Amino acid sequence: MSRKPISIVKSRLHQNCSEQIKPINDTHSLNDTMWCSWAPFDKDNYKELLGAVDNAFLVAYAIGMFISGVFGERLPLRYYLSAGMLLSGLFTSLFGLGYFWNIHVLWYFVVIQVCNGLVQTTGWPSVVTCVGNWFGKGKRGLIMGIWNSHTSVGNILGSLIAGIWVNGQWGLSFVVPGIITATMGVITFLFLIEHPEDVDCTPPQHHGEPAENQDNPEDPGNSPYSIRESSLETVAKCSKEPCEEPAAISFFGALRIPGVVEFSLCLLFAKLVSYTFLYWLPLYIFNVAHFSAKEAGDLSTLFDAGGIIGGIMAGLISDYTNGRATTCCVMLILAAPMMFLYNHIGQDGITSSIVMLIICGGLVNGPYALITTAVSADLGTHKSLKGNAKALSTVTAIIDGTGSIGAALGPLLAGLISPTGWNNVFYMLISADILACLLLCRLVYKEILAWKVSLSRGSGSSMVLTHQR
Repeated sequence: MSRKPISIVKSRLHQNCSEQIKPINDTHSLNDTMWCSWAPFDKDNYKELLGAVDNAFLVAYAIGMFISGVFGERLPLRYYLSAGMLLSGLFTSLFGLGYFWNIHVLWYFVVIQVCNGLVQTTGWPSVVTCVGNWFGKGKRGLIMGIWNSHTSVGNILGSLIAGIWVNGQWGLSFVVPGIITATMGVITFLFLIEHPEDVDCTPPQHHGEPAENQDNPEDPGNSPYSIRESSLETVAKCSKEPCEEPAAISFFGALRIPGVVEFSLCLLFAKLVSYTFLYWLPLYIFNVAHFSAKEAGDLSTLFDAGGIIGGIMAGLISDYTNGRATTCCVMLILAAPMMFLYNHIGQDGITSSIVMLIICGGLVNGPYALITTAVSADLGTHKSLKGNAKALSTVTAIIDGTGSIGAALGPLLAGLISPTGWNNVFYMLISADILACLLLCRLVYKEILAWKVSLSRGSGSSMVLTHQR
């Protein structure tokens, strides 16, 4: 919610002043066609300046994310997350206060965005770790797909709140979300429970049975009841006497977990596409479809509504098929032609625009949501860690930090390319989408082989049962 207002206010910072009524006491010259814009964004290179503001946030976020995961493993998440939300609310509000303080220097907005990017890195590793602590692998894709809809809900709320004041005192478009974010930081501090053990609940099983035990399903030690009893005994033992805490994993140790590098690089390109839409879609609709700033902002929320559907569907399908990489790959393959179609026929009418925005939102944000939630939690509790769940925050930070590099590149490239035409921006997005898909090829191949082995075992078991009968 605190990141979205800048994309809504962009069209207000630089607009066509010939459509506005100039005040009687205005001191601008009669030939000044940009008198109603907000300096320093009233220059001809305003797209590059707005891209620099976006990039200040995203580069700081990408750099800070790699550091944040290390702190997230070693600090109480409730304090860490609450402090980050309070500071995020402060810096979001300070950006909007630039309107009321009549600030017209670029460095002020850039510095505020850098600080905001750094403090917001406390968020994602912390929340994924908390949810990962509570839910095991069984239905993790669906649970996290539903939970991850909060990102799209935040985007929608940010757009709608910013739209209320965008044509007037646009500073409130930042101040109000900032206050709400800080308030939720206080609520998080008061009510967040990091671990199930803190309220005497049984910790979840983060991955399935060990491979060596799968061949002997009749072994009573493999039953769900014995696993639950073992977990309960561990919790009871730790509550009575101090247990040795597992050591937090190192940065390079997390990189060696199978799949971390591939999914990180895939997310780089997937997030490049998603964040380009996040920051530039309202301006694209404003310029191409010629809606007002508020109408363009409201219409852009349909992309996020599609993202909610896409995230839930990606989680549900990946749970059912046990194929996270394949699910992402298929959605990325479908997203490329849909983006091409949206650019060419998406503005032909309001109906086609609505349908295409929802479809594109689902296909673009589905893989992004799955990788940053269920995949990150799966890898952070990978069986190679031998039960050490202290890698969750670090793995999440590596994956999302790498993705944030793409999030920084996307809006920057869009700002540089858009003066040559919006078609070229969409060609860049389609190319990034294809690269994201190609990076998952090895993991998709491994999942297909695993399905074949599973099917052959299933057919073999049925033949044995038939023979016994």
